[in-house]
Amino acid sequence: MTTPSYPPKPSPGDRIAVISPSSGLAGILPLPYELGLERLRKEYDLEPVEYPATRKMGSTPQERADDIHAAFADPTIKAVIASIGGEDQITVLPLLDRELIRANPKPFFGMSDNTNLLAYLRNAGIVGYHGASVMCELGRPVAMNPHTAESLRAALFTSGEYELRPAERWNDVSRDWADPATFDAEPETRPGAGWTWVNADRVVEGRSWGGCLEILGWLLMADREISHDLTEYDGGVLFLETSEEMPSAPEVFRTLRNMGERGLLQRFSALLMGRARTWSFERPNSPEEGARYAAEQREAVLRAMRAYAPGTTIVFDVDLGHTDPQIVIPYGGAIRVDGPARRIAVTY
Repeated sequence: MTTPSYPPKPSPGDRIAVISPSSGLAGILPLPYELGLERLRKEYDLEPVEYPATRKMGSTPQERADDIHAAFADPTIKAVIASIGGEDQITVLPLLDRELIRANPKPFFGMSDNTNLLAYLRNAGIVGYHGASVMCELGRPVAMNPHTAESLRAALFTSGEYELRPAERWNDVSRDWADPATFDAEPETRPGAGWTWVNADRVVEGRSWGGCLEILGWLLMADREISHDLTEYDGGVLFLETSEEMPSAPEVFRTLRNMGERGLLQRFSALLMGRARTWSFERPNSPEEGARYAAEQREAVLRAMRAYAPGTTIVFDVDLGHTDPQIVIPYGGAIRVDGPARRIAVTY
């Protein structure tokens, strides 16, 4: 398989496609969506272009595939961003025209269920960008998190190395997007405790692969977009995060165990584990309950790694998942994990 290459970057003033490859929540929760569009225009000087299924709840997989094709095929569109995630993007993958997309490489931004399309793009030879959806990160009440905004700007417009840093403060508690009062105050944050390193005695440089752990489990079950030639992942950097559905520690362990049984887990030289999302509307944990959930998840990850890849360098609590702030990770792009210096750098 060819090494993924970085697509050309947009410039201020360019048109950016806004699509909904998973859920059309933008159609029923317009407040964060419209705010995100406004920020694309005013703060990033990009002109968002919507497609027929962007605000359509219940759109068919074919309608969403058509939007993806239209966005990539249009030469005036210089980048593509997802409105939000969802849970059935896997049904869109078989409908995609790989040659059309490969012939029109563009930066694609999305996360969560968009792990599907990011993995697809990587296999098409295109580096994608895990992070920064319109409704979540761009539509954050009052202002974007500065940490998120800086990372997105660098990923959108620059092509060099970008050094990650731990968030000094973070949040994972959401408020009702249907309530206008939600957008009158910034989310409350709490102090961060930095990254936690395991086997930090080496420097690892490699291409990234990963995303939302639950979505990767589905891709493995459907046998889609996972290379059968596992040497493709040798020496790479695995990055993982879990969603607001908050999978249990046993479920996290079993997914990683099964990746190990497939021979996949041990191919990577480093693992960046995203800060765990510990609160949801269905499970509104107290800070103490959330800390216990996060600790149990960490132990589940360590248990699987000890069994299948005990020498792998691991960094916990990287801000790359369903928490705020969120750093953009190049999917298929270069990452350097410097254990002795306790530094992580990505190449956008």
